[in-house]
Amino acid sequence: MKTESDNGPATSPTALRPPGLNDRAPAFRARTTMGERDLACYAGRWLVFFSHPADFTPVCTSEFVAFAKAFDRFQALDCDLLGLSVDSLFSHLAWIQSIAHRFKVKIPFPLVEDPSMAIARAYGMLPPGADSSATVRTTFVIDPAGIVRASITYPMSVGRNVDEILRLVAALQATDSAEVSTPEGWRPGDPVILAPLLSVDAIEQRAGEDGADWYYRLGSL
Repeated sequence: MKTESDNGPATSPTALRPPGLNDRAPAFRARTTMGERDLACYAGRWLVFFSHPADFTPVCTSEFVAFAKAFDRFQALDCDLLGLSVDSLFSHLAWIQSIAHRFKVKIPFPLVEDPSMAIARAYGMLPPGADSSATVRTTFVIDPAGIVRASITYPMSVGRNVDEILRLVAALQATDSAEVSTPEGWRPGDPVILAPLLSVDAIEQRAGEDGADWYYRLGSL
């Protein structure tokens, strides 16, 4: 259903509850700082879709500067960035210009306006009954098929770690490429965890191979 606001048109997402892991990401269409966008624009690519409480706030500014500086690293992973807050497009444009002027950093990805709060509510970025329109710091990693593969939520007072989000995207891609898992702190090029052996014969045949035990075997992609 299409809704109208004083700040321009937006298409309301159809989801009735916030998406969980392996759910399809709610569809939407809205104005951004780089023209109109919808979720279908990112089909076939990974997407980090993240909310911030408000424009012209210090923690959010630090995050946007960090995301901008890491933009090429996300692109190398075939991953796009898309920000959102309930502020208007005019506010977004003014804030981006301020960042460019004050920090000498150009924001190379779109920022969605959501004055109706429809997108924020559909994604759980603005919890039901919230006493403020400020969205919490929620991050969704959406795969090329439009499926939510990971989500992270921080309180408004704590900034995100952009390096961790990069690591998360790389780890999801690695585990999609083969039947492996990634251990704590894994980074590209590190050993991965191989599938455990599931029979006595297999365990006996591989006795003495490198690894802590049959259920914890390290290998490479």
